[in-house]
Amino acid sequence: MAQVAKRLLLVALLVVSAVELCRAMPFDKKDLESDEALWDLYERWQAHHRVHRHHGEKGRRFGTFKENVRFIHAHNTRGDRPHYRLRLNRFGDMGREEFRSAFADSRINDLRREPHAAAAVPGFMYEDVAYLPSSVDWRQEGAVTAVKNQGKCGSCWAFSTVVAVEGINAIRTGRLVSLSEQELIDCDKEENGCQGGLMENAFEFIKAHGGITTEATYPYRARNGTCDSYRSRRGQLVSIDGHQMVPAGNEEALAKAVANQPVSVAIDAGGQAFQFYSEGVFTGDCGTDLDHGVAAVGYGVGDDGTPYWVVKNSWGPGWGEGGYIRMQRGAGDGGLCGIAMEASFPIKTSPNPVRKPRRALLSGDASVSTSSQ
Repeated sequence: MAQVAKRLLLVALLVVSAVELCRAMPFDKKDLESDEALWDLYERWQAHHRVHRHHGEKGRRFGTFKENVRFIHAHNTRGDRPHYRLRLNRFGDMGREEFRSAFADSRINDLRREPHAAAAVPGFMYEDVAYLPSSVDWRQEGAVTAVKNQGKCGSCWAFSTVVAVEGINAIRTGRLVSLSEQELIDCDKEENGCQGGLMENAFEFIKAHGGITTEATYPYRARNGTCDSYRSRRGQLVSIDGHQMVPAGNEEALAKAVANQPVSVAIDAGGQAFQFYSEGVFTGDCGTDLDHGVAAVGYGVGDDGTPYWVVKNSWGPGWGEGGYIRMQRGAGDGGLCGIAMEASFPIKTSPNPVRKPRRALLSGDASVSTSSQ
């Protein structure tokens, strides 16, 4: 039955990815032949992605749209058959700085230099792992929830944290539970909510507060809010026992960790190619200005022999391969886009807290309880 469930999950993921790819905005060389043709494409793009711009804003953004369309077309029609393709997605009329500010502005590099970064459990628990499978995909093992969308809130750090905690909880308990990013945004005061944060601190917040509640109990709102302590203690709680860092810049060590559980990673995601990534193994130019938190949930080797990481993003299923990107693995010091520079993962050895029904709590009857394990 478990194998059947895994196959059904994989089929569902592939179906979602295929549907989202079909929603891509198609265009060809004729759409680039004149400003009139490009304006018509821009109008069609707005209708296709339900993007509403008033007349003055459309005129201002049209130049950016043209630049992006030409960039996408030039990449996809290169003669050397690039490893990955781009598409005209919902970010089509956003410039690089606007895009970075809205969707890749977690300031991880800056925050790491500040003194409040949480201390990790010493060592690296997977150091002595001797055997690494040729491929790993925690989606197929039922340890990854559906792709989520952070919206225009710099909360990627919370989404990255939650992917890793959801993963280790599913591995340890056999139950996949979608957890609350909003609780971290509202209640983890060491972070800056929609203005950025660190995954390491978020892990320690979850440990210190006895767990994190479910997304259903404390739903996402894509904005900063006041901590709702009542919601944060309701529903099923998932606890962890701290976190460890993967040895910095070491992709082999990262592979050892990912082979055992989903891992939070920080990357440089502000580039134009990353913005419009569609499918394939991403090998594009990017730096190591770590500005975005994501999660490595697997690795493998592409059909052309290019090794890759399977990375879950938080920009919705309409971006990339159903919300995922395959990023080149083994790309040198720190990994492509710095993926191995600031990797961390939660440790879970203790069971989840035992929850008592509200009726029992009100009556003081400690003999009635339910387990969330």
